[in-house]
Amino acid sequence: MQHYLYALGAILCWASLPAATGSGLEGLGIEPLLFYSFTAAALFLYLLDVVQKRTLKLTLPGLRASILGVWGIFVYHYLYYQAMARAPLAEAAILATTWSFWIVVFSSVLVFRRLRPGIVVTALVGLFGAGLVIAAGKDLGFRSEALGGYGLALLCGLVWSSFSVGLSRLGLREEPMTAFTVYAALLSGVLFVLTGPHPAPTGSSLLAAAYLGCVPLGLSFFLWNRAVVGGNLAVIGFLSYLTPPLAVLLVALTRHQAVPLQVLVGMAVIIAASMVGRLLLDAGRAPTGQIAD
Repeated sequence: MQHYLYALGAILCWASLPAATGSGLEGLGIEPLLFYSFTAAALFLYLLDVVQKRTLKLTLPGLRASILGVWGIFVYHYLYYQAMARAPLAEAAILATTWSFWIVVFSSVLVFRRLRPGIVVTALVGLFGAGLVIAAGKDLGFRSEALGGYGLALLCGLVWSSFSVGLSRLGLREEPMTAFTVYAALLSGVLFVLTGPHPAPTGSSLLAAAYLGCVPLGLSFFLWNRAVVGGNLAVIGFLSYLTPPLAVLLVALTRHQAVPLQVLVGMAVIIAASMVGRLLLDAGRAPTGQIAD
């Protein structure tokens, strides 16, 4: 049960991302925002490690795990920001949330040793609910000039899902997210230098980047690692569909806006898909392919 609480905590962190990114992107480009936010995330997670482990030593994982970390943390977020810059926000966000679907698909293969149609159907229903929420009040139209952004957003889904599934299969004894984030900060620094010079950031932009680093990029990584290492990935995949509606609700609360009915309908669809998916997993789980709860 505690692993699903970790997953919900990470989801809440990610849900705060849309409400916080506006001010950061207004004063910073993609490369500066990556650099400042990942630097904040690396410092946050390193200090958290120092407090927990009572040592200044940074534990680095092996080569295979390190490559996976660069793939899942740095590459994913670089592609994500590029997709948001190249395609309309609503459509790109919907395509990026396909990582939830792919986690369910990949993990159902690991559990059942084959792809069950019921899992695919419920995952698609959850994805449809996420689309309802993100697209609330918007007219979606996939324009040909934004195909590059759409492709990057779809690639985001494959990158993060493969990272999450791969991380759960490595069996690492030490939590690697601090090292992964340090790698991302270093690579972001190289990218920042190569794309410079950049204008001096404003105070509000730095605060936004610091928040993004400490919460959606920092604390969420710590919680997500705890979730995927010990929890059932298919269930976590269904729970992750809650991210879009929670993001919309947080924006509505912070900006004192009414929540559209379409958002509430989408949330109901997402929760229903999560419950049905969990029932299907519990009813048909194969003992030889079981992932620990």
